[in-house]
This record gives sequence, C-alpha cells and structure tokens, in this order.
Amino acid sequence: MDTYDVVVVGGGPAGEVVADRTVRSGLTAVVVEAEAVGGECSYRACVPSKALLRPGAARAEARSVDGARQAVTAALDPARALARRDRFTGRGDDTGQADWLDGAGIALVRGHGRLAGERRVEVTGADGMVRTLRARRAVVVCTGTEPALPPVEGLDRIGVWTNRQATTADAVPERLVVIGGGVVACEMATVWRSLGSSVTLLVRDQALLTGWEPCVGEEVTRGLSDLGVTVRFGVSAVRVARDDDTRTVTVHTDDGAAHACDEVLAAVGRRPRTVDLGLDSVGLPAGDRLPVDDTCRVTAVEGDWLYAVGDVNRRAPLTHMAKYQARACAAAIAERAAGRPAVTGGRQPWSAEADRFAVPQAVFTRPEVASVGLTERAAREAGLAVRTVEYRIDDVAGAALHADDYRGLAKLVVDETRGVVVGCTLTGPMATELIHAATVAIVGEVPLERLWHAVPAFPTVSEVWLRLLEAYGL
Repeated sequence: MDTYDVVVVGGGPAGEVVADRTVRSGLTAVVVEAEAVGGECSYRACVPSKALLRPGAARAEARSVDGARQAVTAALDPARALARRDRFTGRGDDTGQADWLDGAGIALVRGHGRLAGERRVEVTGADGMVRTLRARRAVVVCTGTEPALPPVEGLDRIGVWTNRQATTADAVPERLVVIGGGVVACEMATVWRSLGSSVTLLVRDQALLTGWEPCVGEEVTRGLSDLGVTVRFGVSAVRVARDDDTRTVTVHTDDGAAHACDEVLAAVGRRPRTVDLGLDSVGLPAGDRLPVDDTCRVTAVEGDWLYAVGDVNRRAPLTHMAKYQARACAAAIAERAAGRPAVTGGRQPWSAEADRFAVPQAVFTRPEVASVGLTERAAREAGLAVRTVEYRIDDVAGAALHADDYRGLAKLVVDETRGVVVGCTLTGPMATELIHAATVAIVGEVPLERLWHAVPAFPTVSEVWLRLLEAYGL
C-alpha cells in the first residue's frame, strides 16, 4: 500500500490543477489515470475542436475585409488543417504532460482507479495487477464525463461518432449527419462543413442552444445556414443502419424522412463517469454525479476526505470552471490539513462560488457566441428586479473597421435593485474574447455608475460597453 496526502483519480485539467496546488501547499499527491494525462479536453474536446475551427474562421475573417478578400481564392486544405490539429494534440501522446507531473513533484500511477472504502483507491493496471493507494487527507475524484447516446435503434451498431471521433478523425466524410443542437453539435457541424462535408443537423427542439438567450440560437442557425449546413428542427432520429457493402448509413427520422450519409455524430449530452468508480464502497449509487459544497467536498459522505472536482459534479461542466474549482478544492484541503476550517462564503479563495453566478461560456461557431452570468429568463426566475438592454455591435465604429460585414449583438441583464450587471450575452466576431470584461464586471459587482468610468479605447469593438451604458441611460 502506497500512502500520499492526496490521491487524485483522473488526470485531466481538474486533476492536474488539484495535484499541483496540493503539492505547492506542502502536501504529497498522486494522480491516477487510466488513459492519457491531460484528459478529454487536451486530446478529444476543447483543444482539437478549436484547432479545427480556427482555419475556417481565419479564412472567413480575411474574406470579410475588402482588399484581403481578393487574395483568398482557394478553399481550406483539409489535410493541413488536420495536421495542424495533430500538432496541438500529439495524436494522444501524453509524454509531455506526464513529464510535467514528474517535474512538479506529483506521482503518476497508470491504471483504472476505484474507491475501495474510506481514503482508499484500488488501481488496476494494464497488466491486471492491483495496487492500493491510501490518502492521509483526501481522495479527489476528477473522472469527468463521457458521451451519452440517444435511444436510437441501431446506433450502437454503425460505429457512431461522438466528440472523440469528431475531433480525431483523419479524413473528411463526404456526408455527415449530426444529432443534437448543443455546443458540440454546432461546433462540429461548423468544422466539418468548413472542411468540405455536406452536413445535416437534426435538432429535436425548435432552436439551437436552448439554454442561452434566444438571439444566440437564431444567430448560430443563420450562420450555419449561410455556411451551407442543413438544419432541421423538431425532428428526432429513430433508426439508423449501415449498408455492409456501400458503408452508407441511412438515418430515419420520426417525420418519415431518410438521410443518407457516411458518418453519424451523436452530440446530445454527457453523463458522469462514475459507473465503475467503486461508489458503492462508500455508500453511494453508481453512475450518479457527485453533489458537492463550495469546497468541492462530496456532501453525501461523512468526514472531510472525499471531494469531486469538474464535470463529474455537474456544477459547471466546462474546463475553465473545473480548473477554478480545483484551485478552491486544493486550498480547502490544505486548510483542513493544517487544522483550520475552510469556511465558505465571503469570497474565500477556497470557496468555489463563482460557478453559481458567473460562468463564462464561449462557442466558436460562425458567428462566435459567448455569455456569462444569468440569462434574462434565469434572472427573472431567481426573483431579481430585471432590466435588459441590447445594442447592435455592428453599429460600433471598431466593429465596422474590423469587418465589412460585421454582424453582432450585445445584451446586458441588470439587477435594478443593486445596479449591477448579472448577465451578458454577445454574438459576432471576437465575442469569445470580449466576454471577459463582462465576467469581471459581474464577479466584481461593479456598480453601473462606476462602470461608466471604464473608458474603452477608440476605435475598438469594446466600445460596445459605452454604447450599452448609454442605451441603459447613464
């Protein structure tokens, strides 16, 4: 049995940060990883998807400016775009990240980790040998999530794509059907259409990105349609089959239509990776998410020893929020190890409270869309005295200079009682870069009267902040 202060199960971004911050505080830590150090984000999600999205976006940006447009005369080069992605992911080779763990003084045990009672983790290696790790202070679960497949007949027999295949494929399918209307569905439809696929998006709902402000779904739908993606709303796939000879897949929908394609991407959501985690050894049901408090301590287990960070706790399933939670978690573990209480609230560094009111999200479709905080609907449902203000970003001088056909919208949600911004949504070029100003305003609870004095440079797209405040009446 090997003993460490902290045993981290899962070596993705959350696990890496927890272990690093733990060691920096003077404790010892080990990371248990069954696949590749760096996790889903590094090799099959955030990094490869953004690498694949960027060539199409760069080409579109160049073509949006007269004088540059004439120089862009060719389509994207798929082979070079895929090769560029591989330079970022190393095709799944985690040597660099494993070396980083070693250099940071963090032990690495490769294999599948399962809880085996209080403060114990059993790791089954590739050779079948089992090694037991014991935690003096804490076990931190950072196992993330895995794709959930919709209940479509035959889907498990055609070699369906999930985000993993969609971000690692080595060839462009001639025809692609995407099932879903969320972030992965929209971004991957953008990627593969840009690289030459004929893409059809099957959306069960009547809009894309339904958890966002309605304008977001409308703008992304327009952008996908302009790109050449066929978007079908209010339909669900009910049956799929692949022809053994031609390898063509036929997707049948509930309206009687049939769609022929070469690959099918299922992008309908994710589920916590806790089925084979040994939760029963600590009295928890397998397969569930792990509810936590603001220190990321699992609330259903007595004592201060079991924590869950990142997507597995479902508080804010985004890589940047997982890293944020990891810092708070590691700080709380260090405080408790020193015999001090990790009291939450009051903006303590060991309190992961921002994921309740200031979660930034960025989607790299065309147009880009980004948001932080509450939507208008969520704010009203929370009982806030809400006032909203909208402004066309294309009416800002900096936007017109940035692109001849710039199109974008900014929307603020204001809590009238406190006079502060509680939500912001942006669409258009550079929306993903502009959103951080709103994040700072919301987290800092900057009064609108004070925000007025944050003067944006001219001529930049950020001048939209001045126009929003003017539209509000300041």
